[in-house]
Amino acid sequence: MEFKNLIIEAAHGVAVLTINSPKTLNALNSEVLGEIECALFELNLDEAVKAVIVTGAGDKAFVAGADIKEMASMNAYQGHQFGLKGQRVMMLIEKMTKPVIAAVNGYALGGGLELALACDFIYASSKAKLGFPEVTLGIMPGFGGTQNLARLIGPNRANELIFTGKMIDAEKALAWGLVNELVAPEELMAKARETAAAIAGVGTLGVSYAKNAIANGLNMTKEDGFRYEASLFGVLFATEDQKEGMAAFVDKRKAAFSGK
Repeated sequence: MEFKNLIIEAAHGVAVLTINSPKTLNALNSEVLGEIECALFELNLDEAVKAVIVTGAGDKAFVAGADIKEMASMNAYQGHQFGLKGQRVMMLIEKMTKPVIAAVNGYALGGGLELALACDFIYASSKAKLGFPEVTLGIMPGFGGTQNLARLIGPNRANELIFTGKMIDAEKALAWGLVNELVAPEELMAKARETAAAIAGVGTLGVSYAKNAIANGLNMTKEDGFRYEASLFGVLFATEDQKEGMAAFVDKRKAAFSGK
């Protein structure tokens, strides 16, 4: 499918989804959200893709937020529907069977930070700025930010960031556990690609099931999470990847995983 606002590149099991609207600092409007949703569906169904990187075009912004010009004239119903549309995209990322890495190369504000938070983890440029400025516009995060941020860094720090509308720099984001690692701007994509390639080289099903166990286990009691983990662990022993992976270990050779 051809996209107006996205660039999709895929090679060696790694797909890079770049939001390409640099004139608006890659802002998320209804059209862009719709394209991201379609692209994610396609990438999730593509058996050749083992890991996905999400980033923004240019060196100024990952995604500077949702499109304020589009939101300015919305009524309550339209705002609700726009929030649901954004949440649908974020939940799609979380439910993908493949890991998704956010490469935050500049401003990640509002909907942009929500997009990054929906990914499995975040690498950030040392020049990145992150925040939720929605309260300065008289609204609040609506694409899952209040839920994902509090779960990631705890309610106290989430409250401070969301209630003040202030941006934090990359170093504070790292200290707060919001991002995994800071990278020099010119090295960001290389770092993301390196990690994505490492993921693409191991057992696809094992990674997929582990992502499932982590995401769903967070919404369970610890005891239920253990039981859920054990059930997925057992299912993997009926797969070709388990037989190949363990045979390769015994034979002292590199495993050739098929994702089956």
